[in-house]
Amino acid sequence: MLASSTYLRTSRFSDWPLAVKSIIGFWFFYALTVVARAFLGSDPLTAISNRLITISVGMVLTVLVYVAIASFARDGSVARKTVVAGICSFLAACAMSGILIAAEDRMRQSREEFRFQAREGFIIIEKGKEVRIERAAAEPLVFTWPHINELDPNKRIRYAADSAMVWLFFFAAWSAYYLAAIAQSEALRAQRRAAEAEAAARSAQVRALRYQINPHFLFNTLNSLSSLVMSSRPSEAEEMILKLSTFFRSSLSLDPSEDVSLAEEIALQRLYLDIEMVRFPKRLKVDIDVPSELENARLPGLILQPLVENVIKYGVSPTRDKVTLKIVAREAGPGRFTIEVANSGGPTDKSAKRREAPDGVGVGITNVCQRLTARFGPAAQCEFGPVADGGYRVLLTLPLDRKDG
Repeated sequence: MLASSTYLRTSRFSDWPLAVKSIIGFWFFYALTVVARAFLGSDPLTAISNRLITISVGMVLTVLVYVAIASFARDGSVARKTVVAGICSFLAACAMSGILIAAEDRMRQSREEFRFQAREGFIIIEKGKEVRIERAAAEPLVFTWPHINELDPNKRIRYAADSAMVWLFFFAAWSAYYLAAIAQSEALRAQRRAAEAEAAARSAQVRALRYQINPHFLFNTLNSLSSLVMSSRPSEAEEMILKLSTFFRSSLSLDPSEDVSLAEEIALQRLYLDIEMVRFPKRLKVDIDVPSELENARLPGLILQPLVENVIKYGVSPTRDKVTLKIVAREAGPGRFTIEVANSGGPTDKSAKRREAPDGVGVGITNVCQRLTARFGPAAQCEFGPVADGGYRVLLTLPLDRKDG
């Protein structure tokens, strides 16, 4: 119970740094105007010392307004916050007016003198609460303004109301700024949480799709290894096991959520194709064309793996003819590049469709397209379909990012 109460108190006043900064900022601005006004006169120290009481009382009352808003409307609606802020500002203005009236006797009298000539020819001199009227042919007339507490109740109330209205606008202005600031802060936090959630979802999706590849590849490779063993080709099986070990050591060291360079991706695919060329030494020909200026282009790790697997499974395995597997990378305009994985020869699949995995191709192309969408959104494209010579072609278009690491 104690832990729960502590949590509520902490979360309710969690924005206190914002409140403190805004309160200090508002009253510091007011102090600057006081100082500027004071040094226009002949007795600035008295004017500043008297206003220090006003500033001190005002800061305390503004803190109380914040505490009231945080206590009664911190998690409420905008309307509730506005009502609470309005009521608190009104009460603070009334308290400010009353305290300043009560403290009037404690304030020092200013020695600053104001002198001006009236239309009637009199010279009027005002110094503090004393007003002196000098007349040409008579003794000066001197009178003193009464203290507020010497006025009748009706006049004191009217004076207090006028003063309260002035301070009401100040407290209301701070409340409006504070409510706007916390609304913006909450909106930014919600936006940040949404972005973090989306990034986490994308990362989880990329990892899930990446892990979907590994069992698929392992099954195909073990099936190929089994064929070599059963066909009494132990030396080729041993060579394949060594290359398989190298491939797994390289691929499993990659972070599935990180990008790799195109050169690294091609190196991994060469390892895989070396494994498959042990199985199909006469049927598989590999042609890789990657210009040096694209070797440091970034792309998701093992993104080409299922495409190469599909060529082996659906292009090389079902035929006795020689099949050429091509991997070609090219720049495709400003900020984009393409990777084409295609095979010439092999069975033709007339049912293939653009942007949808054709029957028999399996999860490979679907996985690639989903990973690209999860990683790059609409900035990436995935196109595929059969070609006229009986082969199959997949064209990936990706944003060109040459950043290292």
